Amino acid sequence: MPGPTLPPFPDDVRTHPFLIIDYELIKAGDKDEENRLWKAATTIGFWYLKNHGADQEVSDMFDMGAETMALPCEERMKFEQGDEGQSFGYKKAGANAVDAAGKNLDTAEYINISKDDALAYSQVVHRTYPSTVNSRMENTIAPFVRKALAVNYVLLNIFNEKLGLPQGTLERLHAVEEHSGSEARCIRNPPQVKEAAGGLAIGAHTDFGSLTLLHNRLGGLQVMPPGHDEWSFVRPIPEHAICNIGDALSLFSGGILQSNIHRVVPPPGAQVEYERWSLAFFTRPGNSKILRALIESSPLIAEAVKQQPDRKFETGSTAAAWSTRRFKNSRIHNRTGPETWAASRGTEHTV
Repeated sequence: MPGPTLPPFPDDVRTHPFLIIDYELIKAGDKDEENRLWKAATTIGFWYLKNHGADQEVSDMFDMGAETMALPCEERMKFEQGDEGQSFGYKKAGANAVDAAGKNLDTAEYINISKDDALAYSQVVHRTYPSTVNSRMENTIAPFVRKALAVNYVLLNIFNEKLGLPQGTLERLHAVEEHSGSEARCIRNPPQVKEAAGGLAIGAHTDFGSLTLLHNRLGGLQVMPPGHDEWSFVRPIPEHAICNIGDALSLFSGGILQSNIHRVVPPPGAQVEYERWSLAFFTRPGNSKILRALIESSPLIAEAVKQQPDRKFETGSTAAAWSTRRFKNSRIHNRTGPETWAASRGTEHTV
C-alpha cells in the first residue's frame, strides 16, 4: 500500500518502553531470549517482536485493506458485522461506544476476516466477505493467517513450558481445527484535525483472546502500565510487531500472564494529519473452550490463584460466549445504560 512519506513519531510525548524480542532467537531455543519474553509477558503483557518474517504478508494485507475501504460505502455495509455479537465482517466508524457514558463513539472502521473462513476458502464457514477480500483470500489473507498462527503457536508453547503445563496444553486449547474467534483485522482511522484530536479510535480495553500481533505505521496506541495512572504512547518501530497478552491467556494462567489495558487515540504531533492504518491478528481459543484457570494442570497456576482470593478465575464462559458478550455490548445500538458498557468489559473490569 504505497502512500505519502509519514512524519516521524515525535520525541516530546510520553512513551512506555517495551522489551524487543527476537523471534529468530526464540525459534532457535535461546533460553535467555525466552526468559526476556517471559518477563515481558508477566509484567506489562506487551513486547515488540522483530525478525518475525511476515513483512511481505503484512504489506499485502495493507493493500487488501486499502482496496476494501475504497469500495462504495453501500457495498461495504452489505457485509457489516451487525449487533448480535459477531466480529467477522465490516465495522463502520461510530458503531461502538468508547466509554461508560455512551456519548462518544469510536472513529475506526475495519474489516475482520475469520481464520476459519480464510483457511477453508472457498468454503464458507462463518460468513461471506466483499469482493476485494475474496480475490485475495488465497494469495494474501490465508498466508498471513498461517504465518501469524505459526508465530503465536511458538509463543504459546514457550508459555506452556514456563507455566509448568503438560506439553501441548495451550496449543490444544487453540487447535487450528476447531472453529474459533481468531481473526485478521485491517483498520483505517481517518486523519484528525488538531482541534478535534481528542476523539478515541478505540476505547480503553483488554483484548478478548489469547495473543495479539499488531502491525502499525503511525502512533496512536497507548497503554496504562500496571501501577501507573497516566496513559503512555507506544512508539511504532518499522518491521517490528507489537504483541500482547489477552484475557484468555490471563485467565488460563491464573493471572500470571498479564492482559493489560490499552486504547487507540489520534496519532501525536504532525502524524495526526494522516490516515492511520493498522493490521492485527487475534489468536483466540477454540469456541468450546471454557475460560478458567488451569489449576489442576499446574502447581504454579494453582498457587497464583490462591494468592489472589478476590479475583474471579472461574468464568463459566466458553471462549465463544465471552467474545460474543463483549462484541454485542460494545455496539451502540445495544446500549441501555452504563450496565451495557460494564457487560462489554473483560479482565480489566474484574480487578
